[in-house]
Amino acid sequence: MEFKDLGLSEATIQAIEELNMVHPTTVQSDVIPSVLEGKDIFTIAPQRSGKTYSYVLPLIDIIASKKNQNILIITPDSFQANNVSDSFALFNKYHQNNEEDESNVVIATPNLILELADEEKIDLSNVNILVVDDINLIKKRHQLANLEKILEKLPADKQNIVFTNRRSKETQSILDKILKTPTEIKVDKNKEDEAVTAAESQTQAFEKPAAVGAKYNAPVDKKALELVEKYHVFYDKTPKYLLIEGELKNS
Repeated sequence: MEFKDLGLSEATIQAIEELNMVHPTTVQSDVIPSVLEGKDIFTIAPQRSGKTYSYVLPLIDIIASKKNQNILIITPDSFQANNVSDSFALFNKYHQNNEEDESNVVIATPNLILELADEEKIDLSNVNILVVDDINLIKKRHQLANLEKILEKLPADKQNIVFTNRRSKETQSILDKILKTPTEIKVDKNKEDEAVTAAESQTQAFEKPAAVGAKYNAPVDKKALELVEKYHVFYDKTPKYLLIEGELKNS
């Protein structure tokens, strides 16, 4: 199977092929079509299996095809938030976004989302799509309580996409609150090594300076920090704003 077989737009496929990425990982081949179909999804997949691209790629197409989407992506830490934002910028390269129809994408840790909501800097009542990446790691960061508070502020009518690296009794009750009748996708243990190997080859392509520029390897993303301060467009390609834990307080 190739990326072009998953229902992605020509503009997104062009950005993918520019990085010499042809074959999706196991989790990508299962998740991408389900996201595009608007399904609720619960995915169990190991770390480094390509899960970030599995939702970023279809969300880019959803943003391009639907007006004024409000997408909330909850990450366990700021490092992953930065990875997600860079992925949006990279693969959104050939889409033409109309500023009047532009969507809002908030990428942040649970504690920062709550802080901003309490300060009325973001409105969670109009979220169309929720992504939780990864709920087990959020548990390990002792952020489940904050995640539950966020859920209370979100509308019931939205698409929910949840990832975990393993099942956990501690997360089951909150999963029941997020997901009703989700499509469950699990990377079989026999395919884990294959998935991780394929994802690592994608990461190498992503990090190749000739392909994407040295800025994607930088530990501190100045564009992202400017975005937090200005609530403006990231790299002229990503929808409206990115939030990274810690940097907002210092800006």
